[in-house]
Amino acid sequence: MTQTDRDALLDAALIHVPFEGMNDMALAAGARDIGIDPALIRVHFPQGGAGLAAAYHRRADDALRQALARTPPEGRFRDRVAQAIWMRLELSDPELVRAGAATLALPQNSALAARLIWETADVIWTGLGDRSRDVNWYSKRATLAAVISATVLFWLGDDSPDQAETRAFIDRRIDGVMSIETVKARLRRLPGASRLAGAAFGWIRAPRDRALPGKTR
Repeated sequence: MTQTDRDALLDAALIHVPFEGMNDMALAAGARDIGIDPALIRVHFPQGGAGLAAAYHRRADDALRQALARTPPEGRFRDRVAQAIWMRLELSDPELVRAGAATLALPQNSALAARLIWETADVIWTGLGDRSRDVNWYSKRATLAAVISATVLFWLGDDSPDQAETRAFIDRRIDGVMSIETVKARLRRLPGASRLAGAAFGWIRAPRDRALPGKTR
């Protein structure tokens, strides 16, 4: 049993997702196609359809991480963030994303769905060179996660030529985030603001990259 086996099952199952949905039926069909024992499906994807959706999402995140390392976006920072979001969308198939979203929208999968969006935000911030280790590590990712979530919903319904409306939507959302960051920067320049922030949030640190019990991909 290797990672290659899991990747092969992922590829085979995704072919059936447009017809079956992001669920156990797609996994079973994929297993039949490549001759994997049905008993091994839960070994590779213990969460079933939710695990399938997560694997597809994380595969695109991995591709984005590599793309940002090879050719980082250039220009103003807000343009680099917008370009990174667009790059992430281009790595996804709308039909598969729509099927995955339907599965992840189920109440039992809400925590996983939130984690996946957070992971994408982290990939983007890290890929663009963010080195914050304090409360900013969380605030940046939380803010970007909200932008990504809204953008994906808009993108799935966008039928404009070359999806120009989605690009404009991203720009508007990023402009809004940049406005908030400008206000925060002005507040930090107020007398005593740094001491107050340190007293309130100085204990907060970004998590270490540790292999925690129960942490799965």
